Amino acid sequence: MEFVGKKYKMSASENFDEFMKALGVGLITRKAANAVTPTVELRKDGDQYTLVTSSTFKTTEMKFKPGEEFDEERADGVQVKTVCSFEGNKLKQVQKAPDGLEVTYLREFGPEELKAVMTVKDVTCTRVYKVQ
Repeated sequence: MEFVGKKYKMSASENFDEFMKALGVGLITRKAANAVTPTVELRKDGDQYTLVTSSTFKTTEMKFKPGEEFDEERADGVQVKTVCSFEGNKLKQVQKAPDGLEVTYLREFGPEELKAVMTVKDVTCTRVYKVQ
């Protein structure tokens, strides 16, 4: 897990606005979220991980233990049940909302970049981050 502790800065984003629309995120929040280039860092403390996403707009921390379900507030404010798991250098995150909406995030950590593929309904968004 040589990617733990590395900071990745977003360098490319594709279909993010459509992804947020599919989640039901409002126009003003979408405009703000589209205007920033976040940084992502995965930290580890014992058997617990923290995924920190920070930007001038907002900073979020997701604390998890692989394979254990936890409560999370989705970026649009909806409370969801989330499970994260590792498959090699890939971090898979699945959020399930009370209304049945499921969102999947697949983050692939590499030595120089992080590729995040996010899917909700039939909408897929890809974001690429480069090591800082």
